[in-house]
Amino acid sequence: MVDSLWTNDHGLSTKSMIKACIFDLDGVIVDTALYHYQAWKRLANELGFDFTEHQNEQLKGVSRVRSLELILGWGGVTKTQTEQTELATRKNQWYVEMINRMQPSEILPGAKEFLQAAKAAGLKTALGSASKNSSTILERVGLLPFFDAIVDGNHVAASKPDPEVFLKGAEALGTDPSECVVFEDAIAGIQAAKAGNMKVVGIGSPEILTGADLVVPGLHEMTIARLQALDSISTK
Repeated sequence: MVDSLWTNDHGLSTKSMIKACIFDLDGVIVDTALYHYQAWKRLANELGFDFTEHQNEQLKGVSRVRSLELILGWGGVTKTQTEQTELATRKNQWYVEMINRMQPSEILPGAKEFLQAAKAAGLKTALGSASKNSSTILERVGLLPFFDAIVDGNHVAASKPDPEVFLKGAEALGTDPSECVVFEDAIAGIQAAKAGNMKVVGIGSPEILTGADLVVPGLHEMTIARLQALDSISTK
């Protein structure tokens, strides 16, 4: 495999061992946390207890099934497996109704521009998300064409911090994990990237995302040059 050829900020072409970018969806490309919160809160209220924004933050990067287990635990409610499946399905129906109304204006600042820059630089791009509705969201906001592969909750069995979603992303792109950079806003996602032998850029606060190789407040602060600088960091 040939090295990616980039043009740096000074117009010079340089070789890099980084071949691909793998992006989490929520909190990195778009922010659907509010929709998840509204749907989970509605479900919790119907079950007779409340659900807070603080609790919603703890569900970042967590699968729908595991999220429901946590919420039922917080509410002190016990349900059979069949009942849990029905509840998760109901919550998802409400959530899908909301995301089907999403607009391109809901793309987080800098996300589209960085995706464009990555594609222009010859980098492969994949989505690595726990969401089972990622393709719908990307289509609604007009970003689906920017991704070479989509690996989400429909394709994996294990939740982050297990690296399965990112390893499958690298496999789908035909790249070695060590040639990939993951973009994540959750601690579990950063742990998953590291467990998969990948470099990781944290999106958010450096005080929280301490395990990342680089932390930026959003993709509006990310450039190809900053990505290229990660080459000097070992994944071991």
